[in-house]
Amino acid sequence: MRVFLSTDRLVLREFTAEDAGLLVELDGDPAVMRHLSGGRPTPPEAVRERVLPRILGHYRRPPGLGWWAAQDRTGGAFLGWFEFRPTRDGDAREVELGYRLRRGAWGRGLATEGCRALIGKGFTELGVERVTANTMAVNAASRRVMEKSGLRYVRTYVERWPEAIEGAEHGEVEYALTRQEWPRRDTDEVRGGPPAAVPATPRPSPGPRWCASA
Repeated sequence: MRVFLSTDRLVLREFTAEDAGLLVELDGDPAVMRHLSGGRPTPPEAVRERVLPRILGHYRRPPGLGWWAAQDRTGGAFLGWFEFRPTRDGDAREVELGYRLRRGAWGRGLATEGCRALIGKGFTELGVERVTANTMAVNAASRRVMEKSGLRYVRTYVERWPEAIEGAEHGEVEYALTRQEWPRRDTDEVRGGPPAAVPATPRPSPGPRWCASA
């Protein structure tokens, strides 16, 4: 088991084959899945046969980025996961940021803490040039996390999903942050200026709803 990074309250580590039950429990909470599947749980067989193998496979593919199990640093309890994955295979210059946390971890600033740590590691150690994140337009909680993490609104778009869920008619939103903008984030927050929109980088639409579940 490899630890990817640690923060004051979190340890982000690689998933292992023994973590299937943790993912089944996480995806079995209707509140967690509200903005991902309309509250429907991910079937256990799908977690074991598709979700977890996909997660484990990314560690073996350059540059070795993907999904990281989040644990409480003090007690070791499983809290959920964070995603930090290239939008294009083998190219770490642009990565997608996301997270999915257990309900008990909500409202404590843990999502922002983990996201900020990943962004910092990406820009200072991993050669990342742009971080992007996506969620439903109606997911106000995750939009706040993105903003607190330094990302700025890029666009609203409509994605065609196999099954529409409540709120999908309002579309999805993309937020992003570039390495050049990142050092100015704290300065902008102190000044209190409104966040400017970040120009969108053309790329394929995101895949299935994996990210920003709160």
